[in-house]
Amino acid sequence: MTDLMELFRHWHAGRSQVQISTALGIDRKTIRKYLAPALAAGLAPGEGGKFDEALWRELISGWFPEVGDPAARAVTWPAIAAHHDWISGQLKASVTVATIAQRLRDDHGVAVSESTVRRYVAAQFAEDVAEAKVTVPRGPVPPGDEAQVDYGKLGMWRDPATDRRVAVWAFAMILTCSRMLFVQPVLRMDQSSWCASHVAAFEFFGGVPARMVCDNLKTGIDRPDLYDPKINRAYAELALFYGLLIDPARAGKPKDKPRIERPMPYIRDSFFKGREFSSLAQMQDAALTWCTDVYGRHQHRGLDGTPPATV
Repeated sequence: MTDLMELFRHWHAGRSQVQISTALGIDRKTIRKYLAPALAAGLAPGEGGKFDEALWRELISGWFPEVGDPAARAVTWPAIAAHHDWISGQLKASVTVATIAQRLRDDHGVAVSESTVRRYVAAQFAEDVAEAKVTVPRGPVPPGDEAQVDYGKLGMWRDPATDRRVAVWAFAMILTCSRMLFVQPVLRMDQSSWCASHVAAFEFFGGVPARMVCDNLKTGIDRPDLYDPKINRAYAELALFYGLLIDPARAGKPKDKPRIERPMPYIRDSFFKGREFSSLAQMQDAALTWCTDVYGRHQHRGLDGTPPATV
């Protein structure tokens, strides 16, 4: 239920299936499967305003009873339970649940889906699964040591200058230590815009971090690689000029830059939705005011209070 709530939270916020897959590490086929009932019901991203957790929990329970009602899961579990000890041994040997489901089907003739096996394992081996998935929180990051950067779609906007609806994206950069945030709405995500937004962010912060954690998007990274990523020329020249280390996040690992992943839905809802802007320049000015007067007063669980007014 928690995983599905997070999936629908991203979808409700207007993120594409590709973005959801990247952020949550879920296969796009699985995302389409779970979104199908919502689409069939005629629901659309952002419908109803703010994400209503109680309403969505009720909807998800209706669409997927086995998630909302643990007793319903046991209907197909007896065949799996017959191999309980064998599954325990496989988990202790670090065999993945996907492989366990495949071996149950091919070697033991258990005709159940992989998702059913996953639910069984999650319920019957909760402690083992929790121990295997445990994560160690990062230690404190020194001031000025790191910033994280990303793009997020804000929504559609009718440009008064052209009277056309255009997509607006948020370039967002956050200082990992202080949580000080810079947001710049843009209409294009090309190389020039990417570099110009970095320069504007450094001016806003009044300084440059030692290290920049970014996605593997083409405006910054030509070739993703864990040990030897290839930074594109323009971005590399910007980094050289400012003495900045570019440290791309691993592909499909949103936890590498959680500080900038989390604020994106808040930026969209608090700054952009339901507001009118007379021009892109006015929108960008309003974003800076919002960063200081709204997000700058936002309470953070990782801080004793709000982000500082200056770096």
